[in-house]
Amino acid sequence: MVNLKEKPFNLNEEELSWVNETISSMTEDEKIGQLFINLTLQRDEESLSKLINEYHIGGVRWQGGTLEEIYEQNKYFQEHSKVPVLIAANTEAGGNGAVSEGTMVASGAACGAAKTDSVVRAMASVGADEASSIGCNWAFAPVCDVVSNWRNTIVNTRAFGDDPKLVADRSLAYMDEYSKRGIACAAKHFPGDGSEERDQHLVMGCNDLSTDEWDKSFGYVYKSLIDAGLDSIMVGHICQKAYSKKFRPDIKDSEIMPATLSKELLQNLLREQLGFNGLIVTDATHMVGLTATMPRKDYIPGVIAAGCDMILFFNDPSEDIDYIRQALRNGTISKERLDDAVLRILGLKAKLKLNNMKFPEKEGLKVVGCDEHHKKAEVAADESITLVKDTQNILPLDPSVKKNLRLYFIESAPVSLLNGADKAKAMLVRELEDAGFNVTAPKDYYELEMEKQSPFNKFRVMGHENREQFKDNTDVVLFVVNMKGYAQTNNVRLCYDASHSAQNPWFAGEVPTIAVSLNYTNHLYDIPMMKTYINAYGDSKEYLHALVEKLTGKSEFKGIANDLVWCGRWDTRL
Repeated sequence: MVNLKEKPFNLNEEELSWVNETISSMTEDEKIGQLFINLTLQRDEESLSKLINEYHIGGVRWQGGTLEEIYEQNKYFQEHSKVPVLIAANTEAGGNGAVSEGTMVASGAACGAAKTDSVVRAMASVGADEASSIGCNWAFAPVCDVVSNWRNTIVNTRAFGDDPKLVADRSLAYMDEYSKRGIACAAKHFPGDGSEERDQHLVMGCNDLSTDEWDKSFGYVYKSLIDAGLDSIMVGHICQKAYSKKFRPDIKDSEIMPATLSKELLQNLLREQLGFNGLIVTDATHMVGLTATMPRKDYIPGVIAAGCDMILFFNDPSEDIDYIRQALRNGTISKERLDDAVLRILGLKAKLKLNNMKFPEKEGLKVVGCDEHHKKAEVAADESITLVKDTQNILPLDPSVKKNLRLYFIESAPVSLLNGADKAKAMLVRELEDAGFNVTAPKDYYELEMEKQSPFNKFRVMGHENREQFKDNTDVVLFVVNMKGYAQTNNVRLCYDASHSAQNPWFAGEVPTIAVSLNYTNHLYDIPMMKTYINAYGDSKEYLHALVEKLTGKSEFKGIANDLVWCGRWDTRL
């Protein structure tokens, strides 16, 4: 049984008394409810009341909603729940992970590129302050994955980098800022993403490092965080074959499960070898990395039986709860395992003093998106933007000499044409014009379709103009890539708007061309012909302004690139 007097809970007698009295007073259904974190989509009082009084949820996250709506939702949960709830947010880059009005300060990649931990501390402090203003008490971060595979895009920008010591140091700094503000952290995604290129939203991930390699990378990171008092760990739908076979030598390949369902990874590796005593939460249970392993009626109780303490998201609340009830009846989950999980959940709530905490005053919402936080984002952008290479020695640009700038902006296909074009393009055009450039920014296929849908638009973006006229009218090309992706493909690569599009870098051999990525750091694999390449890490106003300042020499490039930017190729360095 868990010892709540030990790290990371460190409960005193009064806190232990509350935990023991609370669990003793709970019905079986109330205990089962504590295992679940609900993804809240409906905020009417009837729906919220049902989650509390019928399902007895232990935690909550949400999708959508304005700042005030989320504040009122979270306030309702805490004021009406018999047992206070854990309120979680994905504050991986700042307060924007808690609420859309929040401040994006820096991605993990930006924090890793900065020379010191000042950027990650700024990002974490802003995220914690903005999240706590709406009642959040649990961060689903830091992303402490170690990226060794350049093709991986699921954590390419979210993780701090490829060096285990750097990842550990940045993760510890993040934890420290949240701890100061009384918010728990859930480091993710154990046993570790970044060594392969697949996305667990679509397929079970496989961390195929040897046990020795794992110990020196992910093991080093997790041990560092655990020793520092890490409260919780989010387990990914990722297997670790070498360790499964170490602890179960007779295990068949067909029996190897993602960590969420693996006793050998959760009990033998995480609890025993690494000494983790905190709370274990699954990654989202609708991800195919879990759903494809077995029926939901088996894997929902299976994750608890394997050693997870909380389950991220219902599918159907009544059905999922009944799956746990059945598992208690048939012995898949023992009453001792249920109580062990609930004790850890209550232990974390006691550590955070949720049983005595007053919900934040509404006045505190003014911190969200405040000027001070945006100033921190400005500094973060200045400290992190990275000049990867400039072998043609074109920088800095002088707008009085290279006045005419052609901007090609490569964006992901919009989810809906009604969403409009990527707002970063218009913001970047304004920044460039304010700097003194005469900017020409051809419309891409998506923009043409937004204006008027036509089968001929794909041909309109194919046109290649007269080369000599192009050179007469263009001093420099800025080739900006803002590709993004989520749960649609295993990895995201540079993709043009149409076949044979004029976006294809035909111009790289005609006039000086500068390539910039606003998101993923691995685009040189697809555009090795670019002699100048910059990783800018963000598409917010702060990052675009800092980018133009650096292009024009008003600010130096300060970020540091790791070797993954070369994508294992010799030609990307030219």
